[in-house]
Amino acid sequence: MSRGARAVFQFYPENSSQVELITAQSMRAGFSGGLVVDFPNSTKAKKIFLCLFSGGTSQQLPKGVGTENRQKQIQYSDSRRTERNKQTKQRKPLKKSKEWIVDKKERRKRQGREVRPDSKYTGRKRKTKF
Repeated sequence: MSRGARAVFQFYPENSSQVELITAQSMRAGFSGGLVVDFPNSTKAKKIFLCLFSGGTSQQLPKGVGTENRQKQIQYSDSRRTERNKQTKQRKPLKKSKEWIVDKKERRKRQGREVRPDSKYTGRKRKTKF
């Protein structure tokens, strides 16, 4: 690595001795830096990053996600809700609906396959007698 370069590695250690070994060896190799832990209180979402800096001035480690001090108030973020709304707007049409059938026919035409022509009955429900 060139002088002043930075590198970040994400890893999943099995135990704390592996973390200590990796950090000790990287410091011994001449790198500065340390560990950044995202969501340290969660078992499933916990992510460990090894941040290494080579030469130059000492740089400040970034803060991990989910480590900010919690106040007495509950902070509300509707980011998931807005993401969900975006996803519902971009969804594919429901299977077996008229839109889905027309899209599929167009796709197959572009592929050069033989497709029956559209009619006013395309995508309609059949009567129960059938």
